[in-house]
Amino acid sequence: MSAEAVEKRSFGIAAAEEESAALIEQDVARGLENFAVRVWPRGAGPRPKPFQNAEGNKPVCLHRGLCGAKDGTRGLLHAELYTPDHVAGPGADIDPTQITFPGCACIKTPCHPGTCSCLRHENNYDDNLCLRDIGLEAKYAKPVFECNVLCHCGEHCRNRVVQNGLQFCLQVFQTDKKGWGLQTLEPIPKGRFVCEYAGEILGFSEVQRRIHLQTTHDPNYIIAIREHIYNGQVMETFVDPTYIGNIGRFLNHSCEPNLLMIPVRIDSMVPKLALFAARDILPGEELSYDYSGRFLNQISSKDKERIDHEQLRKPQLRKPCYCGAPSCATFLPYDSSLYCPLGKPDTS
Repeated sequence: MSAEAVEKRSFGIAAAEEESAALIEQDVARGLENFAVRVWPRGAGPRPKPFQNAEGNKPVCLHRGLCGAKDGTRGLLHAELYTPDHVAGPGADIDPTQITFPGCACIKTPCHPGTCSCLRHENNYDDNLCLRDIGLEAKYAKPVFECNVLCHCGEHCRNRVVQNGLQFCLQVFQTDKKGWGLQTLEPIPKGRFVCEYAGEILGFSEVQRRIHLQTTHDPNYIIAIREHIYNGQVMETFVDPTYIGNIGRFLNHSCEPNLLMIPVRIDSMVPKLALFAARDILPGEELSYDYSGRFLNQISSKDKERIDHEQLRKPQLRKPCYCGAPSCATFLPYDSSLYCPLGKPDTS
């Protein structure tokens, strides 16, 4: 090969690498999802604070930006990292990346209820990969367990949906009153998986510590998932995507949301907070879910009375809701148990 050919080839490789780096730079997901997630409108400012790759060459503050340093103290950069999956944070009892569930012994695909250890009673998804039992007759979210890497059924099993990641083109965009939001660029059928709400898995004391460090102007991305299991026991999962998270942090609340949050377990008891389409969603629609965690937007009169009482008792925590839904509750929901004094649960 001539020197000129070598030079042209080197220039072509360098140009391709530069173009690839530019595309990743424009991608909110940093190339870690199946599809690039761009910001609209292009070139307009201000932009959402960019995520960094954990493998990037920039130093990252191991204190998640909570050590009080704001000017690069100790040579560390308070960067926000993108992760498509949960990571273990301070106080986490279980590492969400560890595989603790045994795999099924199914040889044939797809797996079937009764013979597959991952499917206890019925299929989780139909032939179109849509979540079952989200009709009006459903009163609560049923447990969902997907097949995992130890299962014998193979990657084409129908009981593998959430673990396959993003399947639709999404876009981060600027809203009128709610800051940044997330919208779809293509139609999403009812029941299809849309995205996860991923971040750091925290212990309760760390959740309280972070919340008490926040000002009234800081966004609160921390979410508490409480699952009622048996004998009155409640399993709690706390997720914070503030410093390490994914595109789920751009989802806004709606009192009439088009997404449902369902805990889905794959490798361990730490659930993935999977968001499914509650109805058919059209291109250009903003994606939203109910921050209160109500299933199918159903609320009992007892729960409504409790929420109204909390809003009157702690008016400083009330933030206006701009969802624009006919049934808008005027204020965003909040979890009062996370705002009680440090180390003291709210028993009211």
